[in-house]
Amino acid sequence: MTAETDGASWRDHLVESSAQLKTLLENTHRIAVLGIKPDPDQPAYYVPEYAERAGYEIVPVPVYYKDLTEMMGKPVYRTISDIPGDIDMVNVFRRPNDIPPHVDDIIAKKPKSVWFQLGIRNDDAAERLARAGIDVVQDHCLLVELRRIGK
Repeated sequence: MTAETDGASWRDHLVESSAQLKTLLENTHRIAVLGIKPDPDQPAYYVPEYAERAGYEIVPVPVYYKDLTEMMGKPVYRTISDIPGDIDMVNVFRRPNDIPPHVDDIIAKKPKSVWFQLGIRNDDAAERLARAGIDVVQDHCLLVELRRIGK
């Protein structure tokens, strides 16, 4: 793999400005939520719930809760690559140290973007994803950004 992806530097896939975040969210429709939880008091539940109310299609990918077959009225998937159809974004609710085992699976699915929630930053994983041509957001709350753009 080279430092160039689609004629641009891999760093061009690191999404940081408010304008870039807005554009990304406006071009996103289907979001896989890696690490979604069934507890309504947890951000890993109420953030995707808010996104769904804002008009996004949510695909649950719980990491724990192996017995669950459905969340938010939808079937759950055990890996990102198991999800049928295209995915615009993978919204990640995992600790930074727990992200690397998911990177190959995410790259295999080829989503347009990966969003690490507020407090989650893994520069090595972000670089690998960006080098694969995937836009990456780190350390931002999806709910906060959706509210900011009026969703």
